[in-house]
Amino acid sequence: MKNIYFISDAHLGSRAIEHRRTHERRLVNFLDAIKDKAEAVYMLGDMFDFWFEYADVVPRGFTRFLGKVSELTDRGVEVHFFQGNHDQWCGDYLVKECGVILHTEPVTCEIHGKEFFLAHGDGLDYRDHDWKTRLMFACFRSHTLKRIAKMIHPHWFMNFGLNWAKHSRMKRVDGKEPPYMGEDKEGLVLFAKDYLKTHPTINYFIFGHRHIELDLVLNSQSRVMILGEWISEFTFAVFDGENMFMDNYIEGETEL
Repeated sequence: MKNIYFISDAHLGSRAIEHRRTHERRLVNFLDAIKDKAEAVYMLGDMFDFWFEYADVVPRGFTRFLGKVSELTDRGVEVHFFQGNHDQWCGDYLVKECGVILHTEPVTCEIHGKEFFLAHGDGLDYRDHDWKTRLMFACFRSHTLKRIAKMIHPHWFMNFGLNWAKHSRMKRVDGKEPPYMGEDKEGLVLFAKDYLKTHPTINYFIFGHRHIELDLVLNSQSRVMILGEWISEFTFAVFDGENMFMDNYIEGETEL
């Protein structure tokens, strides 16, 4: 039986990352290392720091990453791509050109006898329920704004998006998310606990978005995992059909 891998929050192309080519290459090397062992790879959002598709134009860059994803799908590995709040505006490019399975909403699915709830996490995180954040999410999901954005020249709009993403990150202390706040205050944990009341068969809640590494037991059958990020910690999770664990990818050291 081959493994199922989960990663999120690479933020490829971020202008807050100094060595962007090295950053991309590390992710590509990870995907190359697991290509013979993977049944499926779930990318749970924000793989790009900003992504917007025009009818005939896609963002510059990411050639090595997109090529490796295409190689995986050509080999029969399922690659599931979840839209995050930074790469919300996907069209059909990744599906048609790279062969990914695109998800625009949370997914509940069974994998080797276990039930998974998979999502990026934006919109579910209870910390995000103030009116300003709700308004921002509504704008991200607006088809009208998407059509308007397509009327703007790609040079201007892509620069706006990448600079906005950089400014958003640099407002935080050291450019990082706040640390884990405890299970009674952590928004995605609170969501999972509430969801479990009406969906008690979920074995694994797996989220991105929050940029913290968390593997928390909720009860004898259920766990919630937040996947960290691929900016400095390079976190991933693996399900081998029986066991689920998290690790950090260190080139030349991590056994995959």
